[in-house]
Amino acid sequence: MNDTRQHAHSVIDRMPEIRLSGPIVDPVAATLRNAPLDDEPETEDDVAEARAWLQSNGDKGIPHADAMRRLGLDLAETA
Repeated sequence: MNDTRQHAHSVIDRMPEIRLSGPIVDPVAATLRNAPLDDEPETEDDVAEARAWLQSNGDKGIPHADAMRRLGLDLAETA
């Protein structure tokens, strides 16, 4: 093991053991789980815009890998 890793292990080994009073909660997942549903009705303009976008893209959506890349996300990091 390299020195940095050995140091990290020794620091962790010296830490007192703690007991959690409950489960660890992911705040993002909790926020999404508790968010209200989007119940805004779809307008005719919304539908027309979606159809126009699909037609301009060969009636195909965006593959997941392309969408992730466009958002600057790496699929390898999310696996």
